[in-house]
Amino acid sequence: MSTATLTIAAVVIAGMVNAGVVITAHAEPPKQTTLRAEAQQLVQQFGQRLKPQLIKSMQQGGPVEAIEVCASKAPAIAYQLSQSSGWQLKRVSLKARNQQTAQPDEWETEVLEAFNQQAATAAPVTPLIADQLQPTRYRFMQAQPVEPLCLHCHGKNLTPDIKASLKQHYPNDVATGYQLGQIRGAFSLTKTFD
Repeated sequence: MSTATLTIAAVVIAGMVNAGVVITAHAEPPKQTTLRAEAQQLVQQFGQRLKPQLIKSMQQGGPVEAIEVCASKAPAIAYQLSQSSGWQLKRVSLKARNQQTAQPDEWETEVLEAFNQQAATAAPVTPLIADQLQPTRYRFMQAQPVEPLCLHCHGKNLTPDIKASLKQHYPNDVATGYQLGQIRGAFSLTKTFD
């Protein structure tokens, strides 16, 4: 999952193929650097739109109202940013709250597992990101670590009213039991091109 492009090549010496394999690292393509910056900007915009609404709802109605904001506003923000940017933006998790929109595909699952390993073994470098440049698309993920605000609805000690609200909005929710600093999911962005 390195951002460097690795090429495996056989070494040819005087017309003979050496049995050894050489791994060479190449500089990252400028296109990948540009796309990564665009993706990071979209993640930042998502947070700038959602977090103030969550904080306001927490102040006005507590976690139960914040669950309503997450259930309705977060998908709307992702949709708006996707429509205005030409990117597909979503959030995924190994413990998805929204079973319809947050299930990771194979690559996203591998990245989420790597993020979890990184967070468990060391203080993660902020932000944890992974990306992949393919011939027809670029993929980007940025981890969502659990912050203090998240613990109200994603933590271990949920009150009965929070549990009831989660059941109402997310009947198959499994996105609880987290501790501060764990990775609860990631932003996943895809840009397709010709």
